[in-house]
Amino acid sequence: MAERKVRKTAGKTAANTTKRTATKTTAKTAAKRTTRTKAAAKEDFRIGELDQYLFSMGTHYDIYKKMGAHEAVMNGKKGVYFAVWAPNATTVSVIGEFNGWREEANPMTRLEPSGIYEGFVVGAKVGMLYKFFIKTKDGRGLYKADPFANYAEQRPGTASRITDITKLRWSDAAWMEARKQRDNDSLPVSIYEVHPGSWKKHPHGEDEDGFYNYREFAKSLAEYVKEMGYTHVELMGIAEHPFDGSWGYQVTGYYAPTSRYGTPEDFAYMVNYLHKQKIGVILDWVPAHFPRDAHGLEEFDGGCVYEYADPKKGEHPEWGTKVFDFGKSEVKNFLIANALYWVEHFHIDGLRVDAVASILYLDYGRENGQWTPNIYGGNKNLEAIEFFKHLNSVVLGRNHGAMMIAEESTAWPKVTGKPEEDGLGFSHKWNMGWMNDFLEYMKLDPYFRKWNHNKMTFSMTYAYAEKYILVLSHDEVVHLKCSMINKMPGLYDDKFANLRAGYAYMLGHPGKKLLFMGQEFAQLQEWSEARELDWYLLAEDKHQQMQNYVKALLHLYKKTPALYDADQDPCGFEWINADDADRSIFSFVRHSKDGKSNLLFVINFTPVARPDYRVGVPKRKQYRLVLDGDAAEFGGNTTERPVVYKAVKSECDGREYSFAYDLPAYGIAIFKF
Repeated sequence: MAERKVRKTAGKTAANTTKRTATKTTAKTAAKRTTRTKAAAKEDFRIGELDQYLFSMGTHYDIYKKMGAHEAVMNGKKGVYFAVWAPNATTVSVIGEFNGWREEANPMTRLEPSGIYEGFVVGAKVGMLYKFFIKTKDGRGLYKADPFANYAEQRPGTASRITDITKLRWSDAAWMEARKQRDNDSLPVSIYEVHPGSWKKHPHGEDEDGFYNYREFAKSLAEYVKEMGYTHVELMGIAEHPFDGSWGYQVTGYYAPTSRYGTPEDFAYMVNYLHKQKIGVILDWVPAHFPRDAHGLEEFDGGCVYEYADPKKGEHPEWGTKVFDFGKSEVKNFLIANALYWVEHFHIDGLRVDAVASILYLDYGRENGQWTPNIYGGNKNLEAIEFFKHLNSVVLGRNHGAMMIAEESTAWPKVTGKPEEDGLGFSHKWNMGWMNDFLEYMKLDPYFRKWNHNKMTFSMTYAYAEKYILVLSHDEVVHLKCSMINKMPGLYDDKFANLRAGYAYMLGHPGKKLLFMGQEFAQLQEWSEARELDWYLLAEDKHQQMQNYVKALLHLYKKTPALYDADQDPCGFEWINADDADRSIFSFVRHSKDGKSNLLFVINFTPVARPDYRVGVPKRKQYRLVLDGDAAEFGGNTTERPVVYKAVKSECDGREYSFAYDLPAYGIAIFKF
C-alpha cells in the first residue's frame, strides 16, 4: 500500500512538473509570436505579397496608403518609407533634402514580380522635398516626382514634398452620413463652377500670385454660394499641375492638392468648411491624358509605364499629351484608387470626368492612319469601356450619394446606364447637345430665331436618354467665344434682356444645372486664369440686377420640387406650345411628382411686346406669378403688375382653359399652380 502511495505521489509530481514545463513553453512561444506579430504590425506599412498581387490585378483600391512617401518606424528608428512602381528601371534611388540630393545615398530594393521599388530613409521628415532618381536600361538618369505624392513643391519647382495626411481633422460627419442616403436624381443640384486661382485675388504685385489660401477661399466662397442659392461647387485645377495656363487639365500630381493655395490640411479644411455650410464639393478629374513634363509620368522609368507604347494610341496629336494605357491593370489601379482617394479620403462629393469622348474613341482628334482599330476593326477603345464600368461600379458602389459626371460630347449610348446593362455607369452626363443648340439660338438676331425655333425644342426629344446636367461652363467663355453677356445680340439693354430669357429657359428645362463663375453677374470680359473676376461691375445697376435675377432663379429652383424631382420622368415636363416659332415664344409646364406646386413658364425671345398674349393651361385654376423677368429689380421696365391670374374657359394652345397676360419684350413669366 505504502509503495503504491509513493508511486502515486511521484507520478503526480512528475505530471505537474511536465504540465508546468509545457505551460512555460506555451507561454514563451505565445510571447515570441506576439512579439513577431507586433513587429509585423509595426511594419505593415511596407508593400507585401498581397499588395503586389492586388495591384497587378487592378483591385488594390487603397494602394495610395502604401505607395508614395509615408512616415514610419523601422527597427526602432523614425524615418520615411518610400515605394514607387518602375518595372522597366535598372535601379531606383530616392534623393532629397535629407541626403543632399545625392543619387547613390539611398538606393531602393526591387520587389518581384511587381517591379515596385521600396526603401526606408532614417532622418527623412515631413516637409522635406524629394524625387526618385531612376536609371534606365539605356543608361539615362531620370529625376521624377512621386506619382503618389500627397503634396508637391510649388511651381516652378517640380519636387514632391513629404507630408502626413493620416491626421486630417474632420467635423462633417452629419454631412457624410446624410450623403449615404442622398438621391441626387430627385434633389436640386445647381453647380457653381469655380477656378480658385481667379475667382478672387488679394491685391498683389506684378511678380506675385495673390491667390487666396484654401481656408480663406472656403469662407469667402461659402458665404457667396449660400447667398446665391447654389447647392454645389465644382472646382477646377485642384490636382497638382505645373502650368497655370492648362487650368489644371494637364496633371503631374494626381494625389496632391495643388500647393498654389496651401497644404493638404488646408484643402481638407476647405472641404470640411463647405460641408458644414451644406455645400457639396465636386472636383474636375482628368484620366484622359497627362503632360510630357520631364518630372511627370511620361516614360516614367525609361519605358512606357503609364502610357500606351503604341504612339497611335498613346499620344493625343491635337493636345501634345500622353494617353493612359487602359489595358494595363496597374495603370487602371492608379486611376481608380485616385478617384477613391478624393471621394473617400478627402470627402469629395463628386468627380467631373474630363474629356470622356477622347478616351472612348480611338480616332478622337486623329486623322486616318493616325489611329489603330480595336480587335473588331472598330474605333471604340474596348479597354477604356471596361475601365469606366470598373471605375464607376467601385466609386459609386462604395460611396452611395456621390456623383460621377461625364463630360461626354457625343451620342455614345448609356453613358449613365448601369454597367450590368452595358452602360458606362456614370451618375450624370453633361448635356453638350443642349448647350450647343442653346448658344447657337441665343447668339441669333431675334429676327432670325423664328427659323431656328427647333434649336430650343430638339433637346426634349432626348432629354430622358441620360441623366443630364445642363452646362454653361468655362469652355464657353474663353478663346474668343465671348462671355455669356457678349454672346447676346442687340444693344446694351437688349443683351441683358436676352440673357435673362436664356437663363429662365435653362432653369425650366429638365436636368441639373451648372453655371461658370462670373456669368451670374454678366462678366463682360472672357475668362482668364491670370486675373480675378470683374467684381467691380457689381457697382453698376445692370450687373447687380443680373446677379439679383440669377439669385432669384436659383432660390426658386431650390424650393420648388417641380424643377428637379421629376427630371428623369417624362411626366415632369409638358409643352403648352412648342410651335410658336413666328413669335419665338415658348410655353411649358414643369410638374412635381406629387402634382402640387407646378410651374408654368412663358418666355418671349423677341423684342416685340405681346400685350394681348393668351396662354393655354392644363386646369381651371388660379395661376400665381412667382417670377417676372421684366421686373425693375432685375433690370426690366415693369414696376407693378397683377400677381394672380384666373383661367377661364377659352380655348387656346389646344387647351380648354387659358388666361391673358401682358407679355413684354423679352418677357419672362413663371406662374405657380
